[in-house]
Amino acid sequence: MDRGTVGSASRGRLQVEVRREGSSAVVTPVGELDHHTAELLREPLETAVDQGLSRLVVDCSRLEFCDSTGLNVLLGARLKAEAAGGGVHLAEMQPVVARVFEITGAEAVFVVHPTLEAALSD
Repeated sequence: MDRGTVGSASRGRLQVEVRREGSSAVVTPVGELDHHTAELLREPLETAVDQGLSRLVVDCSRLEFCDSTGLNVLLGARLKAEAAGGGVHLAEMQPVVARVFEITGAEAVFVVHPTLEAALSD
C-alpha cells in the first residue's frame, strides 16, 4: 500500500495529519475539533477530494472533542466525497466524540468502523 505522507497542519488545539493509503486519503485529526479549529480539518478533506481521493478515512483515535462545527465539517466532506463517487469512513471514535454523533443522529449517515484497519479494508 502507498503510505505517502501528504501533509499536516496545526493551530493551537488541533493538528491534522494526512496521508495516502492505497486509494484512500487517511485524515487524522489530533486534539479538539471546534469552531476555532474546524477549518484545519475542512481544507485537507476538500483538497483530498479535489485531488481525486474521494474515499476519505477519518482516523478519530486521537480526536479528543468534536462540537457541532466539527460535525458540520464532516457532513460537508461527506456530501463532497459522495458527489465524487466516494464517501467518508470514520474509524476508532472515542466515546466522547461518538456521543456527539449518537445525540445528533449523524452516526446514521456515516460508515463507522471500530478500527482503522477495518475502515481501510472495507
